[in-house]
Amino acid sequence: MRTFFHNHRLFILCLLTLWLKTFIVSAFVFQVTISNILQAIVFILNPLSFILVFFTIGLLFYEKVQRWYFTILLLLLSITLYSNAVYFREFTDIITLPMLVMSGNAGDLSTSVFELIKWYDILFFIDFIVFALLLWKRPGLLPVTQLGFSKNRRLFAVAGVIVLVVIALSQVERPQNPETMTHSFDREGLIKRYGLYNFYVYDAFLHTRTAVLAVISEEDDWEDIEDHLSQYRKPPNPEAFGIAEGKNVVFISMESIESFVIGETVNDEEITPYLNELIEDSYYFPNFYDQTGQGKTSDAEFMINTGLYPVGRGAVFHTHTDNEYMGLPDMLRDEGYYTASFHGNDRTFYNRDVMYGNLGYDYYYSKSYFDVTEENSVGWGLKDIDFFEQSMDYVKDLPEPFYATFLTLTNHFPYELDEEDHFIEPYTSSSDILNRYIPTVRYTDEAIRLFMEDMKEEGLYEDTIFVLYGDHYGIAESHNEAMGEFLGKEIDPFENTQLARVPLIIHIPGQEGEEVDTVAGKVDIKPTIMNLLGIPEYPHVLFGTDLLSNQREDFAVLRNGTIISNEYMYTAETCYDKKTKAPTTPESCDPIRDRGEWEIFYSDSIIYGDLLRFR
Repeated sequence: MRTFFHNHRLFILCLLTLWLKTFIVSAFVFQVTISNILQAIVFILNPLSFILVFFTIGLLFYEKVQRWYFTILLLLLSITLYSNAVYFREFTDIITLPMLVMSGNAGDLSTSVFELIKWYDILFFIDFIVFALLLWKRPGLLPVTQLGFSKNRRLFAVAGVIVLVVIALSQVERPQNPETMTHSFDREGLIKRYGLYNFYVYDAFLHTRTAVLAVISEEDDWEDIEDHLSQYRKPPNPEAFGIAEGKNVVFISMESIESFVIGETVNDEEITPYLNELIEDSYYFPNFYDQTGQGKTSDAEFMINTGLYPVGRGAVFHTHTDNEYMGLPDMLRDEGYYTASFHGNDRTFYNRDVMYGNLGYDYYYSKSYFDVTEENSVGWGLKDIDFFEQSMDYVKDLPEPFYATFLTLTNHFPYELDEEDHFIEPYTSSSDILNRYIPTVRYTDEAIRLFMEDMKEEGLYEDTIFVLYGDHYGIAESHNEAMGEFLGKEIDPFENTQLARVPLIIHIPGQEGEEVDTVAGKVDIKPTIMNLLGIPEYPHVLFGTDLLSNQREDFAVLRNGTIISNEYMYTAETCYDKKTKAPTTPESCDPIRDRGEWEIFYSDSIIYGDLLRFR
């Protein structure tokens, strides 16, 4: 053994340091929870299975090649580990292979990325730096020796056995739903059972599998989906049918605005004074949850326009732009509407220039249609007040009735705002992100107020239904300590899921306000708007139910595997009683888990198989 260590010191040290580093990051950065001894064993061994196989292969090479192979492999896997750690800090998720096709957006992310990088991140690469310096200055300290396969079968057999043991244990530990592996929406569970590096092997398998589904899918594949949809389909509210018939429709995507700011104050000043006022005369949904995946804002657009869930890997706006969709803009065009979208960012960002046409938009007013200067821009682009003000030059000339969506930008991570644009003082806490978040939310609130005033001045307000929604969460879990200070409570998994709520406000001028407590998500918006406009649902509604229906069931499934009903919440592999906010028996959540898993599975099947071409 001593001889082996002496002859293969670089191999052993690279393997052990990477194994230890991966274990530490998985446990403390990815926040993987361990429930039992078997999970702990699998969690410890699973990174070793991948590392051991690929490092052992290097022993077959000549000594000179080995040095390059081990150091480059160490660097590549360290970059993979570090990239995911940085991404996890803000998005609480793992980078998937389909996200690589979204790399064209990276040029707009520089500010956000630099905000996430910490000075101590050099520790992710300290082993590589040390080994590289030693190989340069003192290569004799890290000897390598070529091993022939035939003479060292025992070592390769050990590597193979460890891989097989990890696979076997992970199969025992994974949930016994035969479709779970195809769902892949519980990324934490996959990392826990397979490890980060093995996850990418599995992700590559999924990527290949889903790529061929559109080719092999058949019309018969729709039957099971239709059975599921029929089982949970509820009739819309007949009393609300057509109360906004013929009106213009305006959607406002409120970037990163969460529900916790509604009605809250900082230093006795309201964070969202205008939204608070608007809610008094609107339908307001306080239990409306963020269901977006890795596509974030584009996922929110996808859900409200199609009634489908986003995919769990990447963004539909990038991966499935050529599919058949029963888009809300397309349907409204058939009803005589002119459809347009307004966004102060580049036309190609998130592939909107392609996807919008497929959804049925007549026109896309992107960055080139606005006067964007250094003075009226911040963070990701045009400030919201200027965005709405310049948009009105186009809105007032749109043919009526029109369907128009507006995507705001100012309240985007990392929440930068010029001091002269502050309408409220920053919050003071241990989190700079939360502190800056409050003024940018307040700025967007003011921008919306001014936009509504402009709509009134142009004579468009009374003939328009307004739908305002938070597109996705704003404050990541890494800031939960500061959020606990702000809210005056400990942020446990239950409360963390409550922070996934985003505001939904449906304002119909002249309509009395009402707070609707139903548990819901963005897939419920499309059937709700269709009913208000007097458009029959079937066959245009897939998932989701009219939010005003007296027969709807409280239900929302999030893309991370969390499922909420009126009584229970399943999150972080734990079932909670919503009344007590305490864990309860796992069996209590079985019905909603079953429905939630099939909802996601069938929605994914529709998208990956392009099944709407058969309807």
